[in-house]
Amino acid sequence: MARINLLPWRALLREKRSRVFLIVLLALAVAAAGGLLVIDRFIDRAVERQLARNDLIRSATVQLDGRARQIDQLKVRREQLLERMQTIETLQGNRSDSGIILEQLARSLPVGVYFTDVKMTE
Repeated sequence: MARINLLPWRALLREKRSRVFLIVLLALAVAAAGGLLVIDRFIDRAVERQLARNDLIRSATVQLDGRARQIDQLKVRREQLLERMQTIETLQGNRSDSGIILEQLARSLPVGVYFTDVKMTE
């Protein structure tokens, strides 16, 4: 039987497989790094969009809070005006009463008698 030395051939094949493995490993590492970079940029953009939305919501909230304060102030002002109107209506309604009372007092007095002092008590 002939003796063939296969050790150099096996060593070359092992070296070739090792090189292919390292190339594939390097390619996968580059692909993984690229994938991570793409995912990182995607997440950064999503965060930026969310922050922009949050700023928009904050500004809208500030505007609505201002409007709510204005509405509250207007409600208070309205109540004050309604109270004033009721007071004025009451005074105008009672305005003629004093004139009527004084006229009746004057008619009830005999001729030549005068009032020197008139007080109204409740």
